[in-house]
Amino acid sequence: MEAQRRFPYRFFVVTFLWSWIIWLPLVLAGMGIVPLSKDLQTQLGLPVLIVAAFGPAVGAFYSLKTLDGKGAIIRYLRGLFDFRVGWKAWLVPIIVAGGSSVAAWKLPELFGAPGLGTRWSFLVHSPIFLVIIGLFAGSQEELGWRGYILDPMEERFGPWLGNLLLGIVWALWHLPLFLIPGNSQPFIPALGFLVLTIGYSWFLAWLRAASGKRLSSGIYGHGLLNIFGTIFPTVTNASGASQVRYWIWSGMFFVIGLVAMALRVAKSRQSSPAARAKAQAS
Repeated sequence: MEAQRRFPYRFFVVTFLWSWIIWLPLVLAGMGIVPLSKDLQTQLGLPVLIVAAFGPAVGAFYSLKTLDGKGAIIRYLRGLFDFRVGWKAWLVPIIVAGGSSVAAWKLPELFGAPGLGTRWSFLVHSPIFLVIIGLFAGSQEELGWRGYILDPMEERFGPWLGNLLLGIVWALWHLPLFLIPGNSQPFIPALGFLVLTIGYSWFLAWLRAASGKRLSSGIYGHGLLNIFGTIFPTVTNASGASQVRYWIWSGMFFVIGLVAMALRVAKSRQSSPAARAKAQAS
């Protein structure tokens, strides 16, 4: 995608409006302001959550259409079918997503915490459902967060600050989910979630760079995090739970993100024209 001629603030406006307006009825129902039966809330819950989660994609499409003109969306979406991301972008997310999820899920048991149980049944009996989770339980967000707005954020603020701010915005975008009953978000510590989204942002930015900025890489990486997080859960859906597993997971991913971003920045500096010229001179 061509560099933005101006910063696309409209992306954030459309992204938040789309998602928050669609989530609003469930938020109001959860607060008891709008009378919706529990059965109706359950029936509407999953479809509403999925449609609202396309907010970043809608924000990206609107920005492309209004800023880049006719055909920009089609050209952008062609990147979905470009899987030439390289072996690092294929292998590292499996190791990182799988290793961090298993570690956070299992470590507390070594210190006496009760087991949380695993969900291998999804993998054995419901592989299609697991694929759906991988693709539509957050991965579609990558059409906007990493696929579209990441480059303008880094151009404006640099890689470190740009991804830090994007992680904060990403966490804020999820705020309505903390008010909707029936999903795990209300049980997640808000600060731990912020730490996680910042770590995710740094790691997924590394993944995008490692893949040659291919759109498919973010969806792949985010999808793996969804899948491993489903099989090895780190959230206890109970009020007042300590959520030690989630704190371990978010802390681990913050460190993983720091390391990934540091390696990416270091490599970028080494491959810069000034660094190459200095190496040739010496």
